Amino acid sequence: MIDILFVGVGLFALGAGIWRAVRARRTGTGAGLAVSLIALGAAFCFLSNRAQQFESEIYPSLGRLLSNLATMVAAYGIGLTVAEISGTRDRGRRTRPIALGVALTVLVVTFFSTPDLPRGIGVFDELYRTHPTLVVYVFTYTVYLGLAVIDIGIMAAVTIRASGGALRAGLALLLLASGFAVAYLAGKVVATIRALQADHPAKALCRGPFSTVPCALDVGFPAISVLLIVLGLTIPAVPGLVAARRDARTLRLLRPLREHLTRRFPQIARIDPAGPSRRERLLAAMSETNDGLILAGVTPDQPPTAAARLVRDLPDEPAEAEPPTAPAEPFAADVARLRAIARAYRSLEGTPPGLTR
Repeated sequence: MIDILFVGVGLFALGAGIWRAVRARRTGTGAGLAVSLIALGAAFCFLSNRAQQFESEIYPSLGRLLSNLATMVAAYGIGLTVAEISGTRDRGRRTRPIALGVALTVLVVTFFSTPDLPRGIGVFDELYRTHPTLVVYVFTYTVYLGLAVIDIGIMAAVTIRASGGALRAGLALLLLASGFAVAYLAGKVVATIRALQADHPAKALCRGPFSTVPCALDVGFPAISVLLIVLGLTIPAVPGLVAARRDARTLRLLRPLREHLTRRFPQIARIDPAGPSRRERLLAAMSETNDGLILAGVTPDQPPTAAARLVRDLPDEPAEAEPPTAPAEPFAADVARLRAIARAYRSLEGTPPGLTR
């Protein structure tokens, strides 16, 4: 059950991160978010029991170290992402990477300085009293993550007041995720203190993610926190995806009409109509189509079907005598009008000129 939960959440985060990485490469924004999601997904995949047993064959408890390092990188990336959303990108710009570098270095040094690490699942409860380097390890990990999630929670709480819609929903989920993460870290501190005080600390094993309160704090809450973080960082992108899908459909719908107009009136074609984003390409296509409709004599008050027939009846090649042009209308043409004309033009494709329906 724990493996299914960890691997499921991990794969979900990895998938979302890869999707964001592809979008970041195309749009040039959101790279930090992609790194965060991929790091979170890797952390949970490293931490599953079967993965830890395999990784422990390479080096004892290696899976625990890899998952902890990935979690810290993810916390750093999430902090940067929330700072961008909240408009506080410059806050801590220099101290954040330094703090991350120091924390990662301390974890690696203390981990490999600790002898007799257990093989299989990396549970250190029995070793805290006899291995002080592990106390430094868990203290550094807990303090860094604690400060990071508190910072994320504060930025989300401050920004949520001035936000709305999908962004507010995403920030609310991030705030809730910070609460679960703080509870997990508090449970980790309590468990470490108890292990240090106990004469014979027992290895804490869980039958399920919520089988006991300590298991819920140590296993269930981190999984819930990561799931909420992934959702919180993904939901604000939904309106943009809907708009991008509509832009893509409009571009496809405009293509036959635009190609016919640019063949008939080559002067309307832009030198470089392909912009870096789909919205810019759509604006260029709309501008070309509007210019072509004006040159074809289509007036703004003309019905879409009549406008489509007028364009359909135009010869493909430029004529010696240009038709009279309609009065120019503003650049920001009505998308609905262009879509209606383009749809009507598509329905007329293949119909001989002069034939009416």
